[in-house]
Amino acid sequence: MAVNEMKTEKNDRTAGKKGTTSNGTEILWFNVGEVVYGIEIKYINEIIGIDNTTVIPKIPEYIKGVINIRGKVVPVISIRRRFGIEEIPYDDRTCIIVLEFDNGMQQVGVIVDRVREVDVVSSSLITQTPNYQNVNQNRYIKNIIENRQEGEEVKLLLDCEKLIWEGIA
Repeated sequence: MAVNEMKTEKNDRTAGKKGTTSNGTEILWFNVGEVVYGIEIKYINEIIGIDNTTVIPKIPEYIKGVINIRGKVVPVISIRRRFGIEEIPYDDRTCIIVLEFDNGMQQVGVIVDRVREVDVVSSSLITQTPNYQNVNQNRYIKNIIENRQEGEEVKLLLDCEKLIWEGIA
């Protein structure tokens, strides 16, 4: 399958799923270290605790292995490894966000430090990442969420398609 065909197919993976309301886009916020990241609700199937992962040899370093969710084998990636961030020991807040593609036919788990909340973000607060050379080295960041209140943290919306599929032959 050609790369362009794969991109078109991936864009159709979440067609018809919820996540956009008249007030904005529903986003699940989570932490990796002190940084707050978000994933659009349309990609999320469930959130589970850390489970025993079966390690598979000779796979990319960021893929931790696979887990069994109700009889379905699901690959699990470490978002820390994917971003090139040092891993830390898991604790009681570490969890796996199970993402869904192809109307549930494909699932991928993403290990995060802790889940925060689901929020509806107005489209007026969603801005593009800077397009300057060497500014957006993290190609997995899709948008930056503006905070209009002083002292509020910056939130980064991830591009799930790139996060999961980029670099996979």
